[in-house]
Amino acid sequence: MNSINQSIESTTIKKTMIRILPFTFLCYVIAYLDRVNLGFAALEMNADLALSAEAFGLLSGIFFLGYFLFEIPSNMIMHKVGAKIWIARIMITWGIIAILTAFVQSATHLYIARFLLGVAEAGFFPGIILYFTYWFRSKERGRASASLVLALPIGTIIGAPLSTWIMDNIAWNGMAGWRWMFILEGSPAVILGIVTLFYLSNRPKDAIWLTNEEKNWLENELDRERKESLEVNKASKLEMFKDSKVWKLAFIYFANYTAIYGLGFWLPSIIKSFANSSSNMEIGWLTIIPALIGIPSMLLFGWSSDKRNEHRKHLIASFLFAAAGFIACGFANSATMMIVMISFAAIGLYGFVGAFFSFMTLFFTESTAPAGIATVNAFASLGGFFGPMIFGQLALSNGMFVIGALAILACAVILSLKQKGLNVVSGKGDIEKNAINQ
Repeated sequence: MNSINQSIESTTIKKTMIRILPFTFLCYVIAYLDRVNLGFAALEMNADLALSAEAFGLLSGIFFLGYFLFEIPSNMIMHKVGAKIWIARIMITWGIIAILTAFVQSATHLYIARFLLGVAEAGFFPGIILYFTYWFRSKERGRASASLVLALPIGTIIGAPLSTWIMDNIAWNGMAGWRWMFILEGSPAVILGIVTLFYLSNRPKDAIWLTNEEKNWLENELDRERKESLEVNKASKLEMFKDSKVWKLAFIYFANYTAIYGLGFWLPSIIKSFANSSSNMEIGWLTIIPALIGIPSMLLFGWSSDKRNEHRKHLIASFLFAAAGFIACGFANSATMMIVMISFAAIGLYGFVGAFFSFMTLFFTESTAPAGIATVNAFASLGGFFGPMIFGQLALSNGMFVIGALAILACAVILSLKQKGLNVVSGKGDIEKNAINQ
């Protein structure tokens, strides 16, 4: 690659990452917070609405039933109408529903609100992953995906103290703090949804912030990868749905989803069960410890899997970390031990998401990516239903053992997952065979 092309490559990648990644990251932080702040609300809401542990487990998971049902059509619509319009629609509607959740008066109201929140948000995350395929080559997507899913631990780090502070300190007009939490944390989604309409560009050719030379270079690079993908992946949606690799990917992500969202909703209550004299704010601070451990893990796994081109090995390692942590949690007898072991499991849980999404996109062509990515994410999102249910229905130790066993099973599925070779351009410009029999 000559120096001129190297310069164009460097400036184009830098511009796209600076323009796209911080904004999509911020949007996903808000999305994650609006999903899991129910777990912090539970510290007071469950008593106010007379919710049992079983009812709360179902309430936590019912969001993902709505999400599952509308995930695939949402991604298909985005591919047709354009990213900025559809992502804006998603954010505005979920923000409004999150705000309205503050006014529920019964468990039935809450069931309806959480289901509708899932319907409204369906397609957001896989839509962003699909959007990345319009802007980033395969070798950049690991870093791009890792930067996006940093929203999971960052959302916890911001949301835990913020949510509990609101609950402890805001009771305007006689309204309970957990109700104000939904209003104040739902409003940013509406604001950012409106900003999306003016900020995002659908494709590189639409970007006024790229020069014509940069647009042409990026479009040519992405077109080359799409043609190569057509040679080794299923070209039609029907063939793709018959492909066992799609369902293996869905199960692998399901295992991770189950663990992350099972913990995401229940961790405040789990900590409170070991430290029942702690205030909401103290529980909030303790909740962020696994997330702090997860951040460097996510970045390291994402960077290393891209650099070494060994996604499968990184994914297996991540599940082994998670399995060991969860099984150890089953024997925890104090808040300290529980937090230490969950933090160990977090190395695997967050490391997984740093490596998985770059790996997943290698299995789809441009035509199958909208349905394929949405299918994997939709079926995986059922883990968001089962994870909270596991902790709601089983004793804590048994729930931890079940999650650990699921992580081990996911390792076996990863070992069975094979893919034909793809050509990818290395950082030095060489064409290398990526035999993803890694």
